[in-house]
Amino acid sequence: MTESENNPVRATGGCLCGSVRYVVRGPLRDVWACHCPWCRRLHSHYAAYSACETANLEIIHRGPGKLRWYRSSPAVRHGFCSKCGTQIFWDGRGKNHMSIAASTINEPTGLRLTKHLCVQLKGDYYEITDDVPQENSSPPDGGI
Repeated sequence: MTESENNPVRATGGCLCGSVRYVVRGPLRDVWACHCPWCRRLHSHYAAYSACETANLEIIHRGPGKLRWYRSSPAVRHGFCSKCGTQIFWDGRGKNHMSIAASTINEPTGLRLTKHLCVQLKGDYYEITDDVPQENSSPPDGGI
């Protein structure tokens, strides 16, 4: 058994059709909302992500080719289900964590929204009206 398998399950989740599932053993970061144009296009609105250490994430495929990756830049790839299209993961090359779309985590999550990112790039069709801290830039490590 690996060290990760000895840790209790913190969260489970997956795509809409159930073809891609995951288990997180270990802590999850609270949710950050990114308002950049790339996240808005991928998610049809702003993206909300939690994250965990890659070593604490087990991805379960229900059939070959179900989890597909789209490389949006040399340093970033996005994981999605090839059957239902659900956007699940954001993976930055060289990072020791994986970002997980918050909407794919089974409830109750115990998480809360703690930060808005790239707010100067948000869509002109909505306002951010909550009291959550807002930043004009992306995170220092370039990840969500």
